Amino acid sequence: MSNYNRVFLVGPMGAGKTTIGKLLARGLKLGFADSDSEIESRTGADIAWIFDVEGEEGFRNREESVIDEMTLLDHTVLATGGGVVMRNANRRVLASRGFVIYLHATLDEQIRRTRGDRSRPLLNGKDPEATLRELFALRDPLYREIADHVIDTDSSSPKVIAQRLLAQLP
Repeated sequence: MSNYNRVFLVGPMGAGKTTIGKLLARGLKLGFADSDSEIESRTGADIAWIFDVEGEEGFRNREESVIDEMTLLDHTVLATGGGVVMRNANRRVLASRGFVIYLHATLDEQIRRTRGDRSRPLLNGKDPEATLRELFALRDPLYREIADHVIDTDSSSPKVIAQRLLAQLP
């Protein structure tokens, strides 16, 4: 396990990237970083506000810049935002600069975990379930395209998922 210098977590909203990432980092004896938190820190505003003021395109521009920088951090587990795979540049740097783990969550589980969460701008429309369905159809193949390892997060706690990852990773 000591040869994992850069580990990148990708997956949909509600998959547990941040929670599992912190546990995995501890188990791998690496640092932990979160691209959405970094964007918020740099802008002094939360993601929802950035979406309101700059739109999704403005947020994705900020995200691309942060991903380009943060994927160069050594000795780090990086949790990314759910839409990070929408930009080819992000997929390219994630796939080429580290070990990518896709935290897979079924559509039903995503709906359950994100129900009523107002902090997710893409789910604040009239039909969040339809939005999640569309996002899953679009993003799942992209997560799989860059993943070095896929793990299901539906049936276990974040602690168990992190333990499984520590045991399963080559």
